[in-house]
Amino acid sequence: MGKKVDYDLLHPSYKVLYDIVGEEGMMKIYNLYRGTQFQLPMKLYDRVALKKAISDDDFDNKSVQEISLQYGFSPRWVQKTLAHHKKEG
Repeated sequence: MGKKVDYDLLHPSYKVLYDIVGEEGMMKIYNLYRGTQFQLPMKLYDRVALKKAISDDDFDNKSVQEISLQYGFSPRWVQKTLAHHKKEG
C-alpha cells in the first residue's frame, strides 16, 4: 500500500472505521466514498425481501416471535405479513 496511516491524527470517524475494518479496509472506504454522507437504515433486513421470503414459505417452521427477533421487525408486522400470505395463498 503507500504510506503508513498515522492513526493518532485520523479524524474520529476514520478512527472508528480503522478500528472496525482495519487500515486497508478504511483506506478502500476513504478512496471510494470520501466526502459522501451515509445514512444507514435502522433495519438490517429489507422489508420487501422479507415479505417475499415469507410468501415463498421459507419460514414455515418458525414462530412469529422467532422471525421477529431474528430479522428485527415487530411481531405485529410479521403476523400481519403471514396472515396476508395465508389469505392470498
